[in-house]
Amino acid sequence: MKNADLTSRTKQVALTTPTGFLAFGFGSGLAPKAPGTFGTLAAIPLYLLMMGLSWPYYLLMLVVTFVAGVYICEQASKNLGVHDHGGIVWDEFVGFWLTMFLIPWHWQWLLLGFVLFRFFDIIKPFPIKWLDQHVKGGFGIMIDDVIAGLYAWLILYLIVSYY
Repeated sequence: MKNADLTSRTKQVALTTPTGFLAFGFGSGLAPKAPGTFGTLAAIPLYLLMMGLSWPYYLLMLVVTFVAGVYICEQASKNLGVHDHGGIVWDEFVGFWLTMFLIPWHWQWLLLGFVLFRFFDIIKPFPIKWLDQHVKGGFGIMIDDVIAGLYAWLILYLIVSYY
């Protein structure tokens, strides 16, 4: 598929199909540069709405959005004909929300969580890079960001616990 055709197809999938709209983070994944970063930024307002949930409900929300994300990302990927298109950012949403699990509200923790998650999502230490390269489908799209979110959460949780 030519680049212009893929760009046109991407916008069509992202803006006209329910799974594409969610997979592309309500359009944030259409950013021409750093769509993962823009997707993570787009996850923040939803996090602010969910942060008041008790931890069991927040954990349930994480499980539901992960399972839904496997389906959403798989469908968007199939509709595009491209595995793990860079604009698919639902995985960044869930990974960031996982990073912020059990973290008390403060803008500094939010900023640090954002930076830590983006760091691990970009650097992809083991096993993130391996998973990204070897696990396919919707689960493959989601799992590397979940592990990046776990790494970021562990460090953020330890820092917050220290202060």
